[in-house]
Order: sequence, then structure tokens, then C-alpha cells
Amino acid sequence: MRDILVVDGLDKSFKLSSKQQKLEKTKEKTRHAVDHLSFTAREGEIFGLLGPNGAGKTTTLRMIATLIKPDAGDAVLDGCSIIHDPDGVRKKIGFLTSELKLEEFFTPDYLFDFFSEMHGIPSDIRAERKKDLFTRFGIDAFAQVKASGLSTGMKQKTSLAISVAHDPHVIIFDEPTNGLDVLTARVVTDFLADLRKEGKTIILSTHIFSLVEKLCDRVGIIIDGKMIACDDLANVCDGMNLEDRFFQMYYEVKGEQV
Repeated sequence: MRDILVVDGLDKSFKLSSKQQKLEKTKEKTRHAVDHLSFTAREGEIFGLLGPNGAGKTTTLRMIATLIKPDAGDAVLDGCSIIHDPDGVRKKIGFLTSELKLEEFFTPDYLFDFFSEMHGIPSDIRAERKKDLFTRFGIDAFAQVKASGLSTGMKQKTSLAISVAHDPHVIIFDEPTNGLDVLTARVVTDFLADLRKEGKTIILSTHIFSLVEKLCDRVGIIIDGKMIACDDLANVCDGMNLEDRFFQMYYEVKGEQV
């Protein structure tokens, strides 16, 4: 399989406001969120970024999705650089984050059509894809309900359908099952597995070990913005279960005893 995403030395720091410094009880004025991160994702695989909250996973995905610019480094997605050709990258990806907020006045039906038109999807293809996705996720019964009246799970499924409305070849998901009930989470994970069967490349971030073990072909362990390990899941685990192996590496990085 070819490398469809090559991340090379991505680096990102943020300034901390005085309020943030006070809340986090630190005198540091900047936070090094992502520290010269490099990895590759292959065509037709699910690649997981695993790490605790604050490890830099979301910042990494947002840079790859061209939502924020790196301070240094680059990433090339299917031949398009996030630095030199961000528009090209955006045309090739679907991006879903738990931070995505649906405009509460609009319905799933309207939102799907709106984003499809943004991507230039012909009306006949749009209608067929909407029917397939809405049926799969059980959105069809709520298609004309304003987002303000949808449950959390239905909002997440609507966001997922919208993010893949244009049938992207590379899909980036930030914490795809975060905050979902077990039934909705199962629908989402089954969908991700089916996308892989279609030859799509999926890059997801999570802190849930079972999700990585169930879905991911390869995994990158990220702690304090640094890539600690990156390989096939079996090689990363090295004969241990993923959770035990993660905490072994975590305490080694932190210089603490298990």
C-alpha cells in the first residue's frame, strides 16, 4: 500500500493567556502542543493517534485538515501540501470533530444539501448519497427536524453524514465516538470499518484503547506532542495488551514508576 499521508516535522505552539496560566497553575507563557511530529498513513488503512487529553492529537489533525497552520513542518496528503496547496487538501478529505456545531436552525436535509453543493456534487448523486447515508444512520425519520431538536447521538450521526457527503478518499475523525451512547458508537465504528473495506484511508484520534484495538491497522502513540511509538498495532503492543503497553511507555516518558 502506498503512503497517502506523509507528516514531516509538524510543530505548533500556542500562547497562554493570563487566565489560562492561572487556571493551569503555570507561569509558562506558551504551550508546545505538537513537537516536530512525523508519521505516515497508508492507503486503505485505519491509522489511530492514541494519547491522553492534551497530548496534541486534535492540534495535529487540525493542521492536517488545514484549519490551522503549523509553525514548522509540512504534511503531504495524496500529493497536496497543507502549506502550498491547502485547497487541494480540502477537496480530498472529510473532517469530523466533536467541536463541529450544527447550526440549530437548519435541518439535516438542508445541511446535507448545503455542504454537498459546496463540494460541487451533482444533484442526482447528492440525492442518492443522502438516501444511503440517512437510511444507514437512521437520520431519514429526522431529516426535517431542526438541529436544535435532535438528540446528541443524532447530531453526531448527522455531522458524520455531512462530513462524507462528497465521498472523500481520506477521512479524518477527531474522537469519533466521544460522548456517544453505546448504540450510536457501534453504528459509527461499523461505518468506519466499512469505509476501510471500500479502500478509504481513515485517520482518527482517540484516547479509547478498545477503539484502537478494534479498528486500527496501525497506531501512533503521542504524549506531550511527541510521537513515542508508531507501527502496526501488534508491534507497538510488543506482546502486551494496548492499555498496559501505553502506560508503560507513558511512565517511561514521564520518568515515573508504574
